[in-house]
Amino acid sequence: MSRLAGFFNGRSTSDTPVNTIPRGALVWLIGSFSLLLLPQLNRLPWWLVAACAVLAGWRWLAQSGRVRLPGRWLRTGIMLVLIAVYIGTVQGRFTVDTAASFFVLAVGLKWLETRSARDFYVLFFILVYLSAVNFLFQQGILWAILTFAAIGCLLIGLQVLNAPDLPDSMKSGWKRLGLLLVKTLPVVVLLFVFFPRMAPLWSVPLVSGEARSGISDTMRPGDISNLAQSSERAFRVTFGGAPPAYRDRYWRGLILDYLDGETWRQRDVESYQRPGRVAVDGGVGALASNQYDVLMEPTDQRWAFSLENSMAVSDNVFDAGEDLFRFRRPADSAVRYRLAVEPGQVRSNQELSPAVRQRYLQLPSSANPRARELADQLAAAYAPDQVVNELMTRFREQEYFYTLRPPAMPRDGVDALLFDEKRGFCAHYAGAATFVFRAAGIPSRVVIGYQGGDAGAGDEYLIVRQYDAHAWVEVWLEGRGWVRVDPTAAIAPSRIEFGLREAMAEEGSFLENSFTSPQRYGDLAMLQWASLQLDRINYHWQRWVVGYQGQSQMNLMSRLPGGIGMRELGYITAGLVGFALLVAGLVSALSMRRGARQDGFRRVVSGWHRLCEQAGVPVRSGETPGALADRLAQARPAVSDTARIFARTVNSHYYNAPSVKSEGEDARRLRRLLKTMKRQLRRGDESDPVPRTP
Repeated sequence: MSRLAGFFNGRSTSDTPVNTIPRGALVWLIGSFSLLLLPQLNRLPWWLVAACAVLAGWRWLAQSGRVRLPGRWLRTGIMLVLIAVYIGTVQGRFTVDTAASFFVLAVGLKWLETRSARDFYVLFFILVYLSAVNFLFQQGILWAILTFAAIGCLLIGLQVLNAPDLPDSMKSGWKRLGLLLVKTLPVVVLLFVFFPRMAPLWSVPLVSGEARSGISDTMRPGDISNLAQSSERAFRVTFGGAPPAYRDRYWRGLILDYLDGETWRQRDVESYQRPGRVAVDGGVGALASNQYDVLMEPTDQRWAFSLENSMAVSDNVFDAGEDLFRFRRPADSAVRYRLAVEPGQVRSNQELSPAVRQRYLQLPSSANPRARELADQLAAAYAPDQVVNELMTRFREQEYFYTLRPPAMPRDGVDALLFDEKRGFCAHYAGAATFVFRAAGIPSRVVIGYQGGDAGAGDEYLIVRQYDAHAWVEVWLEGRGWVRVDPTAAIAPSRIEFGLREAMAEEGSFLENSFTSPQRYGDLAMLQWASLQLDRINYHWQRWVVGYQGQSQMNLMSRLPGGIGMRELGYITAGLVGFALLVAGLVSALSMRRGARQDGFRRVVSGWHRLCEQAGVPVRSGETPGALADRLAQARPAVSDTARIFARTVNSHYYNAPSVKSEGEDARRLRRLLKTMKRQLRRGDESDPVPRTP
């Protein structure tokens, strides 16, 4: 019956009381868990975050006695329900992302089992591991500081667990952590710089493969207009020489060459790639005048962004043809790669094979009759290059508008855009122009990427953001090869010359729904300055800390005298570790010796013990000071009073919790009493020797 009652009232008869963990230690543990969840909020499902909050809150309420923790059977039921919800959410996908989510769920369930100090230690080490998992998804410097703060809370909680009644425990705990950090930071920095940075033995994809870049391999009219409202960073670029003019900053990513109804797609879908990680440290050494480094945010895609007529310099990207570059594996974390611009690489002598020409002339069999009629008229009256010019003149001279608020396009959207609405975004105009060119017999394709890029702090690099996403057209002209044609440049030249902000100044639609984005408030100079400074700090953190890998390390080592290689690096690392251990041992030994010298009270008591030994009264194991004084008084009556006073002083010192000042006074008093006993023993020996008793 007792077990049945325990089940219904939410407790198990064998459960340990929950108040065996000090309240303060539990507070620090829950606080650390809350901080560690913040870097993963953008990827965790809402129900999992809510479940973790409820489970941790349940444990806190149980600590305060307001509720009881669930018994064994109820805990099992809660676990099975949450696991079932997790399985339904994952839907058969298993990646590091889903595994990390399950780990967070397991940590949340662990709160219902945290009853004893042993459970605290288990959860302590689990949360330390969770802090390492966070770096798989968030590697920015602010997230790193937050994670380190969470680890600090864990260590404070550990101190409170072991010394709950220590006065000023929080202040003294943070002080001890600070001193520990000061002592260990130089060793950590040296090991970080010199420890050989080896590639992992295996790699797995971090996420499920869903695109995060802001652009995709399909395009429907209006897709990129949604993108234009995001100020998230896409990549940063550092140039060895002067950056190109704003109007020439076309960052190619991928080509869409197949029109499926109203949707542009890639005809050849990239084949499946086995799990793996992209080398994140491509590009070492000083940049040549024609080279540039790209530090790209994770996209979970293989495409890399580049200027026209570029060639690969680092070995973590390769030329995929058609002036495009690819990684060998999807970029699931921030990656740096290096390219060089070779303006002389003009492919004017190439010819399109019949199959390739047909590929770039493909159109649906019907739809958009008015656009087809326009194309037929242009093709009958002009040569291919003049057809291109005529369509651009039409865009430039007629009342076409560039807007972030395009109307919904009905069926035959190209006709509606060209002849009725005349309002659209780059995706609308690029798709419509490509349709007309193909209908006129001119091979053409849609290029997806970014256009523009603003200077970072100190003009060190360019920042390309998601609102710089762009679509344009390339046409094939005999003797010239592929030529870029951008309808947006004809309709809204300010978008290409100065950026989206200037182009949308009159309409007022730039980042209109992004109230927290600093880029929205371009007229606030102080806010822009602070935003750029923070980006600069994060840029150097990403480049020199997160991106400090094998090639970067060897490049740094090569600048040191002697040309350090991998073998020498191993010797240096072993020497640094040995030296650090030696210094730590010496410091520890000196501290112990200094502590022994400073504990004058204990030294005086040890002197008394030696005096008793010399007087023929050996100290017995576990004997109290009073008992020892009684035996000494019995053996040497001359010191009886002094010995008993000495013993009472020792007892008072250990059981009355003296202050630092009284501790010094007690030590001085004991020294005087010890000297008195020595004199009394010498006089007693000279005047009337007393038989010694064991």
